[in-house]
Amino acid sequence: MSDSLLIQPITPEATYALRHEVLWPDQPLAYVMIAEDADGHHFGAFRHGELVAVISLFVTGAEARFRKFAARPDCQRQGIGSQLLCHVFEEARRLGAAHIWCDARQDSAAFYARFGMQPEGEIFYKGPVAYVRMVCAL
Repeated sequence: MSDSLLIQPITPEATYALRHEVLWPDQPLAYVMIAEDADGHHFGAFRHGELVAVISLFVTGAEARFRKFAARPDCQRQGIGSQLLCHVFEEARRLGAAHIWCDARQDSAAFYARFGMQPEGEIFYKGPVAYVRMVCAL
């Protein structure tokens, strides 16, 4: 974990390159853009001035959803994503959400479980990648 980590709001466009590189590098860049981006709250984690992780939060009433959570591969398993996720939970609470959810890659479900999120429903696929919905109360 870096002691010089800065988490701050960013534009949706600032998330695209990292989303693409980490989540869907084999797809066109447009694949990581979502129609709701203009309505979201987007955050970046910066280490030594470099964008190293991104996440996008969408809040509708009491429901919050985060999407397109990505950390640069050389910055994973260093606590950066954990700090960013905690920040998003706090922001969702501030915006009035009572619960939060995401569609998580199945191989990341244990990470989300450490934050109190539990699987809900059946496993589903986006292309060849297995996903599970993870939910928790805020």
